[in-house]
Amino acid sequence: MKKIYYLKTCSTCIRILKELNVATEVEVQDIKTQAITENQLNQMKKMAGSYEALFSRKAMKYRKWNLHEKVLSEQDYKFYILEDYTFLKRPVIMNQDTIFIGNSKETVELAKKSLHA
Repeated sequence: MKKIYYLKTCSTCIRILKELNVATEVEVQDIKTQAITENQLNQMKKMAGSYEALFSRKAMKYRKWNLHEKVLSEQDYKFYILEDYTFLKRPVIMNQDTIFIGNSKETVELAKKSLHA
């Protein structure tokens, strides 16, 4: 399965999608208009190893909700990602049994090689 979770209103996500030049067999899901399900998040966690790896501390609501002042558990990370799409570190690119999380140059390059292998 090839799938990309992204945010259509995020210029970085759009730039990365263009850079990846994804084929039609890659399913893309705008997480704002089509919310992530618990099953989808559990699948991402299984591949990533933790919910924390999928959690974005750069989300504006991270500080707004005072989460930076709390010690969060794995269940907290899961709850907040399901509660608000902005807490998912984006984009999340899945290719078979491999997951790429975030927008670092290295991550995007590895995802590109994986998708076009």
